[in-house]
Amino acid sequence: MANGSPGVGGVLARIVAALLLVYATYNPEGVSFYHWAIAPLLGKAEATGSAPLKFLAGIGLATGWVIFLTATRRSIGWIGATLVLALAGGVVWLLIDTGIASANSARGIAHIVLICTAVVLGAGMTWSHLSRRLSGQTDTDIVN
Repeated sequence: MANGSPGVGGVLARIVAALLLVYATYNPEGVSFYHWAIAPLLGKAEATGSAPLKFLAGIGLATGWVIFLTATRRSIGWIGATLVLALAGGVVWLLIDTGIASANSARGIAHIVLICTAVVLGAGMTWSHLSRRLSGQTDTDIVN
């Protein structure tokens, strides 16, 4: 967009990036950094793959988490993140109450929690742009 705010595509791209980060770190399907690199260290799986490659992947994921968490903290703060998580919790409750999701399915609940986590991170990456567009006020970091 001409005013520097992301469009719908920019918002969706941030949420997709957050989904990739969250699901690459852990997912209940067993194809994640946790299952590849961490579980063998805990004796829960057989070790496969190169240790330097696991190290580099871990550093890459850690960098992604720092970027997303810092942006989320700065843009919506802990109160905003709590509100977004409460909204996500309400959606989970609704899904279970309507029978769309089962409270007895750990795998299903894990997917819902991972998606909610990604939505919080995506909201954090986007909120400053949306807030400026809605209110006309710009967020800035105070630099000494």
